[in-house]
Amino acid sequence: MDEKETKYEEIETSEAAVIDDGSNADVTQTDEKDNKGVGIALAVVAIIFVIIIAGSIILAKQNPQTVGTVRDIFVILMALMLVVIGVALVIIILQISNLINILKNDIKPILDSGTDTINTLKGTVRFLSNNLSEPVIKLNESLASLKRVGQLFKIFKN
Repeated sequence: MDEKETKYEEIETSEAAVIDDGSNADVTQTDEKDNKGVGIALAVVAIIFVIIIAGSIILAKQNPQTVGTVRDIFVILMALMLVVIGVALVIIILQISNLINILKNDIKPILDSGTDTINTLKGTVRFLSNNLSEPVIKLNESLASLKRVGQLFKIFKN
């Protein structure tokens, strides 16, 4: 018997070790990936910031005609960005209206159906309570009182 118990305990501990090792490795890998992604994002932002500063310093030392040309290019790019942002806002507004439409026409009927189901269930519970549970409880009360009366008159033993 001792051998069986020992083998059983060894199996339990080895299974627990396997489970612990697998879950800890997954969590560690996920944390490393998250940290790596944040580091890469910060590096990219820093590089872009350095490029903007370097470009500003180089433009400051150029002649006014070159600076004016770069300014005109930036104005054109900003106008294009404004158009892209406007189109994106229109698309977002259309998607939000589609979402509202889905919520009104698809989700609301599902919720109403759920409410109807719950109300039906409440009625069923009331019916079972009134027609099954209460009569059984009353019968048990009557039998208990008859038993107690029988015990008082020594008809039944305790």
